[in-house]
Amino acid sequence: LVQLVESGGGSVQAGGSRRLSCVGSGYTYSRYCIGWFRQAPGKDREGVAALSLGGGSTYYAESAKGRFPIFQDSAKNTLYLQMNRLKPDDTAMYYCAAEPIPCTLVDVSSFSIWGQGTQVTVSS
Repeated sequence: LVQLVESGGGSVQAGGSRRLSCVGSGYTYSRYCIGWFRQAPGKDREGVAALSLGGGSTYYAESAKGRFPIFQDSAKNTLYLQMNRLKPDDTAMYYCAAEPIPCTLVDVSSFSIWGQGTQVTVSS
């Protein structure tokens, strides 16, 4: 059974930082694309950043480039999203997802393995 567990959400003021963590278990580590997605109230779920576990390539949405680096600690089976210079528009539920596919941020429906989510609220 593949499982993903996120943590690190909370409330932060605009301009601040937050680090999200996603601990994974039950999958062959190198075969997967694993990424961060978010969903704000009334909006579709969207990709934020993803990492190809086999080759280490990273992929970013425009909104995340230069602000939200994604990286992993393979020894801990943990994926991180370092969120810097946060804006109120970043307020959303953030989810970790994984799938044994070439990495994509566009086709959210390609991911079948999801964590429970962690809420990030950015106040102005």
